[in-house]
Amino acid sequence: MKKIFKILLVVVFIALLGFSGKYLIDSNSKSPIIFTTEKAFKTSIEEKTVATGKVIPEDEVEIKPQVSGIIEKIYVKEGDAIKTGDLIAKVKVVPNEQALNSARGRVQNAQISLANAQQDFNRNKALFDKGVISTQDFQNVKLRYDQAEQEVKNARNDLQIIRQGSTGGAQAITNVRASVAGTILEIPVEKGDQVIQSNNFNDGTTVATIADLTKMIFEGKVDEAEVSKLKINMPLKVSLGAIRDKEFDAKLKFIAPKGNEEQGAVQFKIEGEVFLDDSYFVRAGYSANASIVLDTKNDILAIKEALLQFDKDTEDPYVEVKIGDQEFKRKDIEIGLSDGINVEILSGLTEEDEIKVWNKTEPIKKEPETAQD
Repeated sequence: MKKIFKILLVVVFIALLGFSGKYLIDSNSKSPIIFTTEKAFKTSIEEKTVATGKVIPEDEVEIKPQVSGIIEKIYVKEGDAIKTGDLIAKVKVVPNEQALNSARGRVQNAQISLANAQQDFNRNKALFDKGVISTQDFQNVKLRYDQAEQEVKNARNDLQIIRQGSTGGAQAITNVRASVAGTILEIPVEKGDQVIQSNNFNDGTTVATIADLTKMIFEGKVDEAEVSKLKINMPLKVSLGAIRDKEFDAKLKFIAPKGNEEQGAVQFKIEGEVFLDDSYFVRAGYSANASIVLDTKNDILAIKEALLQFDKDTEDPYVEVKIGDQEFKRKDIEIGLSDGINVEILSGLTEEDEIKVWNKTEPIKKEPETAQD
């Protein structure tokens, strides 16, 4: 038994030696990675930021009725171009019961005051004709009478306005007209809808929204890290999601003095005047991106940003420079402007230095296909 056990040990040992030798041979047969190099070069770099937002009309006006009532008829539709004074809709006046009752009471009070003033006037006129009172006293009495007459007229006019919407028409209908020229963007009401006039306690019902689509602005947001680099009148390039392969020139005209926190980041609102092209019809509300050039440098020394490495402890940038055949040494550098592809070299490199392409990967080897039975 001992002899057989020794023989088995010898066989296992020989097998292990065979596997180890094969592993060493296979390991040594693998080709080492051959690192290539690249050199620094002169170029121009632009640092840009992109603000997302939309294009909206510079001036947008909401048309509201002067009286409360029911929409009798609408004369325009969305997309129509209109001029100042054009008829938009007619509103059938439905008097407010509280206001109507108050107006009636005012008329009655005015009539009572007028009747009293008239009696006083008639009595004093008779005394004045007899020379009992002076001219000044009589004129004061006549003034009170005239004021009472005028108050009755005013109260009746107010009552008529509440009933009919105006003092001149016999029908309780009022017209809603455009206060500005432009394009009808939206008509949020329909025939038969009830509308409320604008007053101190209510904004009123919007009958139509009008805007001049020939004057558009870009409205977007930028991050707080970049807002300090923005200046009024900086040029923008605005691209619209609905119009491909076209960029519109724009000019920055507003930067919000206060930011708002959104999803953990502080965003600042910006606005830019967009210079439209007559060949394209730009609709209100198109989504848009504005490209803003924050800084530009020409004829500077740069390398591809992919060549950079960063120290694990200090996070300082460095590259590996060739000193011999497949031999490299670390070289700390100072970097500047970057556009995401190329980065400016402020110090640490020359155009003659050969920089290691450190992230080179080996090509994937294909497994040999096995013959199928």
